[in-house]
Amino acid sequence: MFYSITGKVILTEPGTVVIETGGIGYRLTVSGKTLGYAAENAGTENVSLFTYLSVREDAIELFGFYSKSELDMFKRLISVSGVGPKAAISILTQLSPAELGSAVISGDYKLLTKAPGIGKKIAERILLELKDKIAGESFSLSGNAGDLSLNTSAADPDKLSDAENTLLVLGYTRGEIADSLRGIDINSLSIEEIIKAALKKLMK
Repeated sequence: MFYSITGKVILTEPGTVVIETGGIGYRLTVSGKTLGYAAENAGTENVSLFTYLSVREDAIELFGFYSKSELDMFKRLISVSGVGPKAAISILTQLSPAELGSAVISGDYKLLTKAPGIGKKIAERILLELKDKIAGESFSLSGNAGDLSLNTSAADPDKLSDAENTLLVLGYTRGEIADSLRGIDINSLSIEEIIKAALKKLMK
């Protein structure tokens, strides 16, 4: 129903941002990272946030996100059994979408448990349910593996494309991806191994 909102930030409180547009102030629940973005732009007339409307029997709540990648990761998190919107926001306050995606692909549940309210059981469930979705997600993106400008003319183009798409989903730029894939033996590794090797370089 709501995709985004643009207006003036008139209030920022822990976990909350109020954006005024058309004479109405909209209260949005946000992650710490989105709160920081909104606070930096407080008073600016045209601040935009992506939104997600949560409708339950006992409450209607609007959530705000500083980027499309944060919104997309939020939706993935709440698709996991036992993970509600508040838990998803807690995780996204602790980890950026790229950091969370890296943790899921590498199987590092301990990173997720750093978020308040997220225990080992829930963290492991998130890894289990999202790993294949993130690693295998396919998007219609402009360009292809040839855009990477890699010295990999003999490399499997499908593997290159899959690896690039996955890393793009995690929030990395094409330039960062190109640098991370250089030197990796594309043909001898699985997609998961290629992504893990690239993430090791990207997370340094």
